[in-house]
Amino acid sequence: MLVSMNWINDFVDLSGEDIPALIKRFTLATAEVEDVITKGADISGVVVAKILTCEMHPNSKKLHLLTVDKGDEVVNVVCGAPNARAGITVALATAGGAVCGKPIGKAMLAGYESCGMCCSEAELGLSSENAGIIELDDSLIPGTSIKDVFPIDDVVFEVDNKSLTNRPDLWGHYGVAREFAALTGKPLKAVPVLNAADFANFPAVSLASTDEMLYRYVAVKAENIVKNVSPAYIKIRLFYCGLRPINLLADLTNYVMLELGQPMHAFDGRKADSIEVKRFETPFEFKTLDGQARAIDSSNLMIVANGEPSAIAGVMGGLDSEIADDTTTLLLESACFDAASTRRTSVKLGLRTDASARYEKSLDPENSMVAATRFMKLLLEICPETKITSSFTDLYLKHFEIPVITFDKGYIDRYTGINIPSETIVKTLTSLGFAVMQDGENYTVTVPSWRATKDVSIKADLVEEVTRVFGYDNFPFITARSPLYPVKPTVSKTDETTAKDILSRRFELHEVHSYIWYDKKKNKDLKLNLPENLKVINAQTADHDTLRADMLPSLLYFANENKGSDFGIYEIGHTVRGVKDGRAVEEKKLGAVLYSREMGNESLLFKARDMVAAFITATRGLSPEFFNIKPEREYCHPKNSSEIFASGISCGYITVLHPTVKNAIDKKAAIVGFEINLTEYAKIPGIDLSYNESSAYPGIDFDITIPTPSDTRFADISKTWLDNPPEHLKSVNLIDIFGETDKNITVRMSFSAPDRTLSMEEVNVHINTITSRLAEMGIIIRK
Repeated sequence: MLVSMNWINDFVDLSGEDIPALIKRFTLATAEVEDVITKGADISGVVVAKILTCEMHPNSKKLHLLTVDKGDEVVNVVCGAPNARAGITVALATAGGAVCGKPIGKAMLAGYESCGMCCSEAELGLSSENAGIIELDDSLIPGTSIKDVFPIDDVVFEVDNKSLTNRPDLWGHYGVAREFAALTGKPLKAVPVLNAADFANFPAVSLASTDEMLYRYVAVKAENIVKNVSPAYIKIRLFYCGLRPINLLADLTNYVMLELGQPMHAFDGRKADSIEVKRFETPFEFKTLDGQARAIDSSNLMIVANGEPSAIAGVMGGLDSEIADDTTTLLLESACFDAASTRRTSVKLGLRTDASARYEKSLDPENSMVAATRFMKLLLEICPETKITSSFTDLYLKHFEIPVITFDKGYIDRYTGINIPSETIVKTLTSLGFAVMQDGENYTVTVPSWRATKDVSIKADLVEEVTRVFGYDNFPFITARSPLYPVKPTVSKTDETTAKDILSRRFELHEVHSYIWYDKKKNKDLKLNLPENLKVINAQTADHDTLRADMLPSLLYFANENKGSDFGIYEIGHTVRGVKDGRAVEEKKLGAVLYSREMGNESLLFKARDMVAAFITATRGLSPEFFNIKPEREYCHPKNSSEIFASGISCGYITVLHPTVKNAIDKKAAIVGFEINLTEYAKIPGIDLSYNESSAYPGIDFDITIPTPSDTRFADISKTWLDNPPEHLKSVNLIDIFGETDKNITVRMSFSAPDRTLSMEEVNVHINTITSRLAEMGIIIRK
């Protein structure tokens, strides 16, 4: 949210304050400020001027040759604005000045000297309007600085919306001004409003509703609205705060929303005379102000004017009842709706607005009447001819309970660990709008309505209010006396950390993060034919309505966008497979994809195997097993796919990418991936590691070439030395594989003893034991 300091100054006098320092203090005490923008600092030398003469350029259909009185002299200006004409008063950027940071000087344009530039509103940073030069009031004196005419100079800061989630009162300038008043100790001015009681005898607006989603609805009518253009200060403030000026009535609803945090809606009085708030049993289509047709069902609260749906409550008005340039009669809505209902409607329709963003924060119903009377106060000031023709009709269906909290000074002292004076406690809470009754060191505090909807309800909340204004940076630094004990991480967390260390540090893969849903468009581009899975009811787009069952498709999206140089990526994320007891079954998985134009499928597959083996060995002390399978996933290679086992339990798969999918990404590359189900893997027990001292004596290496039939797995062969291993066997390493159909595998066995150098006879005994076991499998070792 953007906040204007000029606007804040309407309600609290901050003259003499260090504004940058005050904004920083606001960050520490209230909400995070993301950016500070100084408006008007890049504009200088712009003055009021009057066009004396205007002639068409002899060689151009667009340019005009002007003589302009800028107060101290008459200068020549070349101007291309279509509305340039003699007799109008304009804003002239003089030679030596600057507009939007760009210097203005004398220049030759199309053969004629131009001693300045007539400015549009956009060039002055006052709005996005650049169709022509700005036309000023003829009563202004040439030579007057434009900054004396318009409030151009301002400091605007942007507040992180996430930090305002629990503070609905801060979604308007007045609430922010209250914070500045408390931080500076200066008084907060009241909001100028009409007295609704003065209109109590006027005819009431026809209002009807019994829906529990409506908390309060205030309506008032007006007619004879003869002006439709907003004053400059309103348009500038709206523009500085991120909204586009439209017309007087629409601008005033936005202005009051930004000022008080209360969304409003102005209905054209010709189309709205009576109001009903209700839900419809039968679904129908409704066209909103943005011109889009929305599907309305029985869950959506609607505003019905004269029997016809006219607005989606708390979200957006209808196209048929919008304010037009010729609107002279008005029915004003200032309402409060259920926060959760508004949020559900906004998400379901995919329609996020400034109004819905505020309503879903649980607004204060008491603010509805304040906003309505503020709107009418501004309207009468701008257009005195306006006549209010009804009472401020009030349908108040739900009141929030106002909490009353009692505590003593000792409670705050114990909570904070410091002694905050009683006067500071009372002054701070009072400045924030709390009503405080003090009896010695006991306090009874009534929470203001704007903090009672979801924010302040217990004693600890009041401690926070006192301490944040007091200043956390004013707390002395004291070493904590409580012992801090380390928390042992869960098996799942340890597995994740180890996986990241191995893949990032040892194998130099890049970690990525993706969404939990598939992207149908990307699936189509990559020829990924994925089975149907659990769907999201309120997906933002139809392409993102299916939750993923596997990690690799998400990683392939990244691979397709980053192809070229060799790389490897991985992610630890959630997948969804089915529903159990009415809830989605989520699983955490580790997925990785390797891409290379330098390595072939076989080399890349073995590299991925090494990664899997390194992870399983590091986390469980086990050696993984790989069983060739016929894959169930269509993006896996029909032959080069294997299931991963640890301690005899399946925990994932490793595969070369199917040629169809691989070619859709890159025909010249090899692509391999693997996936480990970390949820299931966490259930696999590891083995206890034992450590032996290295021998100080030389060892003996012995190479054996093992003829391996095509139907025999190397994992089965390795059991001849892994099951009941020979006493002095320390390690077995793969040296070579050769042969066509039946492979020959050469392994190197290392033997050593801790207390002596082994003799060859001793080693031969161990070798004979292993070869005998191989012979039992039908494998004969050639001498």
